[in-house]
Amino acid sequence: MSETVTPSGASSAPARATALAGALRDGAFWADWAAAVGLVVLVVIFQAANPTFLSSGNIRSMLVASAILVVLSVGQTFVVVTGGIDLSVASMMTFGAVLFGFGISHGWGIVACGALAVLGGGLIGVVNGVLVGNGRITDFVVTLGSLSAASGLALVIADGKPVTVVNVALLRLSTGGIGIIGWSVLVAAVVAVLAHLVLFRTRWGTHVFAAGGSAEAATATGISVPAVKIAVYTVSGVLAGLAAILLVARVGAAEPAANTSFLLNSVAAVVLGGVSLVGGRGSVLGPVLGALLLTALANGLTLLGVSPFYQPVAVGTVVVLAALLTRFRK
Repeated sequence: MSETVTPSGASSAPARATALAGALRDGAFWADWAAAVGLVVLVVIFQAANPTFLSSGNIRSMLVASAILVVLSVGQTFVVVTGGIDLSVASMMTFGAVLFGFGISHGWGIVACGALAVLGGGLIGVVNGVLVGNGRITDFVVTLGSLSAASGLALVIADGKPVTVVNVALLRLSTGGIGIIGWSVLVAAVVAVLAHLVLFRTRWGTHVFAAGGSAEAATATGISVPAVKIAVYTVSGVLAGLAAILLVARVGAAEPAANTSFLLNSVAAVVLGGVSLVGGRGSVLGPVLGALLLTALANGLTLLGVSPFYQPVAVGTVVVLAALLTRFRK
């Protein structure tokens, strides 16, 4: 009797289909890919409701608007992966922006002002890390305190007044680019790629995940958990300082009033991106997609003429739904 031989691709096709169907029925799949799936759904809905949503001009506008949030979310990711949270990111960004304006008002060059903004954010990040890592004070309390302190310092330095920043280089940063990709978007993309490489291609990245997974086990293997804590909070502060430069370029002024929506949205993007709030698990791509989703949500609601008062309600609803999906993560 002759035996019929079927191609391996054909024989494996039903198995792949079965595996895919099983994955779609698994809540863990939807939890891990909540940001990506949600972004696709929003794009389809808003494009159907308003054909200008996917116009090149609007796409460029959304990408530029998301750049600041992407940078803040990447910094927040480093902290959350260790099982912490940084409530001071928006205030550090405001502090960095005010330092930038301080430099401008005293005749400093753009590079020096940018370095001052990054240094200011990084310094607050170091203080946060030392108090959390070596001082063993709860991250919530430490960063809540630095949130207030950084906001107050920004108001003191600026005397409560915004500083107008008019500079050709900053104008190009906010308006220039390649096609629909603005320069600020490229900056955010470089930050995200470097963060991914650091977290997943370096020994230090392994230490970050280990410290978040189990501090006791990490210490037993020779990892200095306090040093890791100091480092991740410093990274968060430095990136907040970088976000301050993008903010000044976009607004054209150094505003001393903190925008708390950046804090809420950075945490929301991390949650949507599948980063575990108890630490030890996460990615960089997820929070980036989460930031894009939140930006697309705000932009789409604006195009539909929905009052901006409802936008925080929409964001809060999306975050709660994403948090509910975390129950299915393995």
